[in-house]
Amino acid sequence: MNNVNTFRQLYYTCKEKNKNIYETALDYEASQGENSEYQIRLQAKKSLDAMKDAIKIGLNCTEPSPSGMSGDDCDKLQKSNVKSILGTTPQKIMAYALATSEQNLRMGRIVACPTAGSCGIVPAVLIAYAEDNNISENEQINALITAGEVGRLVANKMALAGAVGGCQAECGVASAMSAAALTQMRGGSVKQIINAVALALKNILGLTCDPVCGLVEIPCVKRNPFLAIHAVTASELAMADIISKIPIDEVVDAMEQTGQLMSPLLKESSQGGLAKTKTAIALEKNILK
Repeated sequence: MNNVNTFRQLYYTCKEKNKNIYETALDYEASQGENSEYQIRLQAKKSLDAMKDAIKIGLNCTEPSPSGMSGDDCDKLQKSNVKSILGTTPQKIMAYALATSEQNLRMGRIVACPTAGSCGIVPAVLIAYAEDNNISENEQINALITAGEVGRLVANKMALAGAVGGCQAECGVASAMSAAALTQMRGGSVKQIINAVALALKNILGLTCDPVCGLVEIPCVKRNPFLAIHAVTASELAMADIISKIPIDEVVDAMEQTGQLMSPLLKESSQGGLAKTKTAIALEKNILK
């Protein structure tokens, strides 16, 4: 099988072979190593199960993080008496994103997708939608493989790390992966899925990585539910055949350039942005005590 290293190649491979993205991804992965398609799907199921476990535990836990700065946001959202204007599924997505992200703070088992700091986005979107729409486990695995292929293709261009590209390369890419998974589950075409990825990614370009106290807590935890809903918006637009005027491969190029131009002070060093606000400095001094 020819190598698939760009979204353009992915699109035309899917079109030529009349296959979905997850099918093309399975073909590619099976051709690259010793694992069969069955083994790859089995590994995807293990990841899906781990995501579900993290959500389940996180929804029922209020244990604070070691720093004491985070750990109860999911509980607050679940106990809120204010009716959500977004509806039940988006509210569930936000809760699941917080649950998973807070489990990461407690050193619980999560799935880095693509990173630990962005671990709540893909599980929240995929699993909440699947639960509310009776999506089979097999279809969920297809969606997760679709998301994984998106992450792989972006990673071909640049490292998915805040220290390299800022949070656009972490939560931003996670949101794009989620948009792909959601659009796959909703019956979107290959073109719509790829367009959802472009819409999600291009509208988060420039997001900095400026964690307070050098910890993956503030603003990281709350970025997970925000970027999960961002993925839903991208899928909604793509399913309405609203297109990104900039093709996804060019969006990825722009993200790489944006990361290169971003100040090192805003790429995981905690030397700028939110990390150097007056309140953040006070929190850091308190933790050091």
